[in-house]
Amino acid sequence: MNAYDKLKALLELPAETETVEFKEAKNGYDFTKLGRYFSALSNEANLNRHSSAWLVFGVNNARQVVGTKYRSNRPDLDHLKEEIANKISHRITFIEIHEVPHENGRVVLFQIPAAPKGLPIAFEGHYYGRDGEALSPLNLEEIERIRAQATQEDWSAAVVFGAGLDDLDAEALAVARKNFKNKLPDKASEVDGWDDMTFLNKAKLTIKGQITRTALLLLGKEEAEHFLLPADAKIRWLLKDHQGNDRDYALFGVPLLLAVDKAYAKIRNLKYRYIREGTLFPEETDQYEPYALREALNNCIAHQDYTLAGRINVVEREDSLTFTNLGSFVPGDVQRVVMEDAPEEHYRNRFLATAMFNLKMVDTAGGGIRKLFMFQKQRFFPLPDYDLSNNRVQVTLTGKVLDMDYARLLAGNGDLTLQEIIALDKVQKRKALDAGEEKLLKTKALVEGRKPNFYIAKSIAQNTGQKASYSKNRAFNKQYYLDLICKAVGEHGTMSRKDIDELLWNKLPEWMGDKQKRGKVGNLITELRKNEMIENIGTIKYPEWVLLK
Repeated sequence: MNAYDKLKALLELPAETETVEFKEAKNGYDFTKLGRYFSALSNEANLNRHSSAWLVFGVNNARQVVGTKYRSNRPDLDHLKEEIANKISHRITFIEIHEVPHENGRVVLFQIPAAPKGLPIAFEGHYYGRDGEALSPLNLEEIERIRAQATQEDWSAAVVFGAGLDDLDAEALAVARKNFKNKLPDKASEVDGWDDMTFLNKAKLTIKGQITRTALLLLGKEEAEHFLLPADAKIRWLLKDHQGNDRDYALFGVPLLLAVDKAYAKIRNLKYRYIREGTLFPEETDQYEPYALREALNNCIAHQDYTLAGRINVVEREDSLTFTNLGSFVPGDVQRVVMEDAPEEHYRNRFLATAMFNLKMVDTAGGGIRKLFMFQKQRFFPLPDYDLSNNRVQVTLTGKVLDMDYARLLAGNGDLTLQEIIALDKVQKRKALDAGEEKLLKTKALVEGRKPNFYIAKSIAQNTGQKASYSKNRAFNKQYYLDLICKAVGEHGTMSRKDIDELLWNKLPEWMGDKQKRGKVGNLITELRKNEMIENIGTIKYPEWVLLK
């Protein structure tokens, strides 16, 4: 259903509900109250078993469209996602915002996902809900009802009736024993004396001698995968060329314990060379830390929502690797996980995660994601990119230096904190900084420029050999450009818009895109025209500017 049809369906409701709220918001709306509604509607969607809730701006209580000017600039509207996510627990960054050009005015639809199972959503530390149509604190019973969902069902712990030891792969079972002994060396002397079922019970793969979904996922024979239907327990590796065309692919099914090594063997972990400051000898490193590849892939297995019947994907491009698994990111906030470096309190597949820990596949003691960040930092590569939209987790590792200025900054400033590095990584990727990150970098004098176009500060540039780069990013004062245009027009008699563009293009800051540069030149010409410094003797489409003074 498209946004217009969804609006039409919402307007036909007899009244607001716990998961639908209408607001006029003709010119603006209080941010704090908006955040409370996001918390309340997300929690109510969970309690009412809806996938989403809806907050509608530009519609009055009588469900008549009156139009809204709320954040009429689309980039400003999109940035709201980040602003809300920074104030909400578990960072719901996958809110969808739809604009509908209704005949009676613009309408904005906020599609708010239901709170994840077991995780009520708070705004600024407080949980909100709905009492009828009114906004109110979420009561204790409702909070506990949502939290209880985390312990109600663990798909991976279910016993599979009809499955037995003969449905397990002998090679996978042997590798599992070896990994268990490496992980728990104090038990190594005992393991060889255990029969298979005793080992499986001790490694938490079975329950009292009964085969679980976890045992079949990790150790099951290929022909036993029917026990897991409708789950599609497969890893798909896909190789793409620089134009995005598919070059090769492979599909690996159960046992996933062995599939990880097979998928890993497909990835071309090439050598990357670059020259560091102060030496003519190239630095050589693998594009990706082997641990990082296995950690990312095993995390996909551990956290996949198998009830959604999708595959785990590994997409390899020339300079990056992308791993995806289905299901929401249960901790909610990647940056919080990295900064706190602590074990998670909730797992989607706790039984599976425990078994994978025992088989030396994942680290449930915390720190796995943080290590991905640290390995990228050590290479001076961009930090991992996480996309938590569309009810899936996607992480991309970049296997090259994206911005040499950023790389030099990391190399020359060993005392930078991880929080500062994460914020600087956003600067190099031209991503928006939140208010806290902006304040942090400006307080430390690490960046200059105007929001959202920040660049490395002058003092840092001078200390890390980036003086030329700094000057390219920093604009001249406006009078310089105005004088330059007037001088050029006076020298040549007339100049077209194309001529003026060519005159200024390379003198404008490097952070500006083509659209921003065109806008800047247009504003300068307009100012000179209004001040009667130049005049157009051509046409509107093909102007020819002459000097008046």
